[in-house]
Amino acid sequence: MFPWGLSCLSVLGAAGTAVLCAGLLLSLAQHLWTLRWMLSRDRASTLPLPKGSMGWPFFGETLHWLVQGSRFHSSRRERYGTVFKTHLLGRPVIRVSGAENVRTILLGEHRLVRSQWPQSAHILLGSHTLLGAVGEPHRRLRKVLARVFSRAALERYVPRLQGALRHEVRSWCAAGGPVSVYDAAKALTFRMAARILLGLRLDEAQCATLARTFEQLVENLFSLPLDVPFSGLRKGIRARDQLHQHLEGAISEKLHEDKAAEPGDALELIIHSARELGHEPSMQELKESAVELLFAAFFTTASASTSLVLLLLQHPAAIAKIREELVAQGLGRACGCAPGAAGGCVGPPPDCGCEPDLSLAALGSLRYVDCVVKEVLRLLPPVSGGYRTALRTFELDGYQIPKGWSVMYSIRDTHETAAVYRSPPEAFDPERFGAAREDSRGASSRFHYIPFGGGARSCLGQELAQAVLQLLAVELVRTARWELATPAFPAMQTVPIVHPVDGLRLFFHPLAPLVAGDGLCL
Repeated sequence: MFPWGLSCLSVLGAAGTAVLCAGLLLSLAQHLWTLRWMLSRDRASTLPLPKGSMGWPFFGETLHWLVQGSRFHSSRRERYGTVFKTHLLGRPVIRVSGAENVRTILLGEHRLVRSQWPQSAHILLGSHTLLGAVGEPHRRLRKVLARVFSRAALERYVPRLQGALRHEVRSWCAAGGPVSVYDAAKALTFRMAARILLGLRLDEAQCATLARTFEQLVENLFSLPLDVPFSGLRKGIRARDQLHQHLEGAISEKLHEDKAAEPGDALELIIHSARELGHEPSMQELKESAVELLFAAFFTTASASTSLVLLLLQHPAAIAKIREELVAQGLGRACGCAPGAAGGCVGPPPDCGCEPDLSLAALGSLRYVDCVVKEVLRLLPPVSGGYRTALRTFELDGYQIPKGWSVMYSIRDTHETAAVYRSPPEAFDPERFGAAREDSRGASSRFHYIPFGGGARSCLGQELAQAVLQLLAVELVRTARWELATPAFPAMQTVPIVHPVDGLRLFFHPLAPLVAGDGLCL
């Protein structure tokens, strides 16, 4: 027994030594990793690097970020402040929040910073997109695309958007079971973008097939840039090529249409605007522009639509105020047709003769609805922020931002820490966007609210997105009541797009119209 005991002690001693050595090696490696990034500071600047941690060698803090989600950033903001350093996805990153800091980043496009997207996104979306354009090509392309979202274009879109949303809400009421709102919103957003924005002629089967193909493209947009069999990039390329193949026929028709005719959809507007600027767009340019427009509208609008449904359910007082406003504006009466099952790709059921009763002017008169939409986007912005790359070393909040480092500005953190609002930032309070409070804040508060970014790369489609949310709020409130199909409200996933982890499963019920004279469905 005695020799055996010595043997055990020897093994335990060796194991302890090995563990100790491994711990020392890891500690040394982490120290050298931290030192490596400390030495990478720009020595021409006397300013220090921001506080923060670079994590472990090679992995940085990526694993912590993936596991902790939004808590990762908030905990480090509390520890290090509104500007801190970290290391994510293989790159050194400076995380930035707060209105003044974000203002510097957003207004520094092309001068201090440039847009940063993964190589896989550039490969899949192409080189003729706003995403990849820099400098003069970016300005020229924004000028062309601006007409797609002009007030005149929006006036044409609104009646068809209302028809699509009216049909969707009524189909939810007729579902006979729980509806996964996020999944339904993604399908709806794609249909509206494809049919109304791009003017594609799609039947129900084509719409569903193309939506699945598009979602496969988006799911692989942020993949490793390895074009090998079974890789995410290869799947994305296959989906992209299928989309381009379908789009080519539709674009070819539009290129050969009467050049003097008034453009009626986004593709026609892009072609018309490019020709006015003396440029004949190629087929490849138009295919890439079409896919980029679908991408810009898809997940973000679906996310915001789902958040709107969720927050209204959680705050019934807001629903009551919307109803009061609709009645006051003579818009309380919903379509009187009986709800039917979902039919075609977009628009109201074939037997519904109700004409759209909303326009941009009518939406503009719904001040409280506008406040609700803004508050939804403030509290649950679809994306948490945006990435840039520092073009040169510059100062931010007393720290140096080294040339070549990634800079991530945070929309969510900036909204959460804004001190310009009278009510607590975490509260749902649409009245914070009322005219009186807006006037009291003045122009200095511009960058406290940035759901659509800002500066040279602000979202061109923000007015269209807000119109869609306003239309959805109106059709929901005057058509349906809704309730949870689960025991409790779901948790929210924030990376990469905000959405409920279970898709938000709800029951929808059609409202019974009141007696004649009231004009409001309850």
